[in-house]
Amino acid sequence: MGSARLLPLLLVAVLAAMAPSPATPAVIRLPGSGRARACAAPPDPAVYDRPVIGIVTHPGDGTYEMRTHGPGSYIAASYVKFVESAGARVVPLVYDEPEERLLEKLSLVNGVLFTGGSQKNGSYFETIKRVFQYVLDRNDAGDPFPLHAECLGFELVSMIVSKDNNILESFHALNQPSTLQFPNYSILEGSVFERFGPDLIKKLSTSCLVMQNHGYGISPKRLQENYALSSFFKILTTSPDENGKVYVSTVQAHRYPITCTQWHPEKAIFEWGEPRTPHSEDAVQVTQHFANYFISQARKSLNRPTADKLLNNLIDSHTPRFRTSKSFDEVYNFA
Repeated sequence: MGSARLLPLLLVAVLAAMAPSPATPAVIRLPGSGRARACAAPPDPAVYDRPVIGIVTHPGDGTYEMRTHGPGSYIAASYVKFVESAGARVVPLVYDEPEERLLEKLSLVNGVLFTGGSQKNGSYFETIKRVFQYVLDRNDAGDPFPLHAECLGFELVSMIVSKDNNILESFHALNQPSTLQFPNYSILEGSVFERFGPDLIKKLSTSCLVMQNHGYGISPKRLQENYALSSFFKILTTSPDENGKVYVSTVQAHRYPITCTQWHPEKAIFEWGEPRTPHSEDAVQVTQHFANYFISQARKSLNRPTADKLLNNLIDSHTPRFRTSKSFDEVYNFA
């Protein structure tokens, strides 16, 4: 066959190949033409997307969670991961450093976290009181400055607000997964639980999705009867201990961005040593919602620390130790 006769046949074959087949989906064309534009919208000046949280260290080396043990102080790495998972960085607030050094570090952060532990007196308690007052002062001056205090942190805040070092009661909730009971759903608006959705709220009240680890706490009756506490906090949730005795498990301040939990929101994702700790998808969602809420409050802070000072104080310059503690997977130690 000559080349002149081949050309029309080849042209037909090419056109047939280019024609869309009924089984071939149409090409999806994105809107716009030419090169894609870079995101040019300026950031919202009221939202700080580089938040930093100060975590107060606890006395001891972290070998045991329920009592001071060893020299120096520590932060369980799970608290650091909890903060970082929501997009914030961490500055360790070493509890026994000189006051001027503590204030210097506080000037670099956009919020504070009080951890669990056991120490309820001495220089550690004095540091917690000093930092708590700093949180109040910053907010009273018009700078949104959140605090999350959990377990021991909640207990110490209760003692400070009530001005009663004997306000706490004994409970049996050591390494105990539990539910959260909601006495009043109407007050959840604007709280950490506003993010959770009705299905997860229902699961929290019927399934053991959170982890408790404490021997002390405060009952709803005692909190409500103490005017200083009841005028400062509203009760969001309660929980039963192993004997069915009910304690306050979550509170939020009326006038300040302060949320306290008797339970440990960080454990569901970041602690694996205790086999009873919930690790279900629902438990993980609880941790994620809580961390995101806390850091969303820190993003409202007006503080804008300089990069050079901040970099010299971040916990990133320290290395956590793995499997040195019976209570935590990893621990940061500070001499």
